[in-house]
This record gives sequence, structure tokens and C-alpha cells, in this order.
Amino acid sequence: MTSLFAQEMRLSKRHEEIVSQRLKLLQQMKSKSGDQNEDKASQIQAAETAFKRNLSLLKDIEAAEKSLQTRIHPLPPPEVVSLETLYWASVEDYLPKWEQFLLGRAPHPIGVETQNEAENTIGNKAQ
Repeated sequence: MTSLFAQEMRLSKRHEEIVSQRLKLLQQMKSKSGDQNEDKASQIQAAETAFKRNLSLLKDIEAAEKSLQTRIHPLPPPEVVSLETLYWASVEDYLPKWEQFLLGRAPHPIGVETQNEAENTIGNKAQ
């Protein structure tokens, strides 16, 4: 019986050691989990900060690009815009008359206005 009692004592001691070791491991896991959560939170915060910074930089770059674009290609004066509009309107008017000729499918169009008549037409439209 003493051997059973001695064995029971050894098993009880071993059980206490295992339970103690288990508690230590659980505390370590909890501590590590908390550290990981803190690390993850700081990584998320850093990512959000970087995203905001990148967005701000992108807006600054777009504004600088727009500024440079207006310096390189300033808007033409209104007179030039008006002349350009009249030019393309004239092209659209005369295109049907010249299209087949330019494609090589028809002879020179008959009844096309002379240079002076065309200038008068453009002058009248401008007024």
C-alpha cells in the first residue's frame, strides 16, 4: 500500500507541475496574443496614415500637373477659338462636296464656290 500511496503522491506532484506549466503557457499565449493585437493595430494605423499621406501626395501631384499643363498649353484667345470654330464649320459644310473627289471616286466637284465667295461666306458667318 505504501507503494501505491507513494505512486499517488508522485502522480499528484506531477499533476500539479503540469497544471502549473499549463497556466504559465496560457499566460504566455495571452501575453503574446495581446502583443500581436497591439502590433496589428499599430500596423493598421500605419497603413491608414500612409494611405492618407499617399492620397495627399497624389492630389498635390495632380494640382501641380494641372498647373504645369496650363502653363505649357494656355487657352487660346477667344478670337482664335472663334476662327477655329468657323474653320471646322466650313470644313463640315464643304466635306460632302469634296469627299468623293478626295477618295478618288468622282471628278472635281462642279459648282464649288470660288475663293472670294468662300471668303465672303466666312465673313458673313463671323458677323
